[in-house]
Amino acid sequence: MSTEKQEQPQILDDGFFERADKHINLANDDINAKIEPRLVSASMMFASARFNAWISASGFKNGEELKARKKELLEYFIEQYTSMLEENLDNYADNYDLYMGISKEQTKES
Repeated sequence: MSTEKQEQPQILDDGFFERADKHINLANDDINAKIEPRLVSASMMFASARFNAWISASGFKNGEELKARKKELLEYFIEQYTSMLEENLDNYADNYDLYMGISKEQTKES
C-alpha cells in the first residue's frame, strides 16, 4: 500500500443519517434504562468493530486473503473513524450550549 494518503469515497447515501440515528436512539434507550453511558459507548464500539470485521471478511475468498489485507483495512477504518470523531467533536465544541442543553447564563455562573 502506498504511503500517500489514499482518498476514500464518502459513502453517504440518502439513508446514511437515518441509519446512524437508529443506532444512536438504541444507545439512548440503554442510557435511559440507567445503563452507564461509558458502558453503552463501549458496546457500540465493539458492535461497530464486529460488524466492520464481518463486512471486511465478506469481501475475501478466505482468511489468508483477509489477513494479507488487515493492515490496509485497519488504516481505512481508523482514518474514517478519526475523521468522523474529529468532525463531531468540533461540532459539539462549536455548539456546546445548544447540544448539551446549557444556557449561556448557566455557563457564566459556573
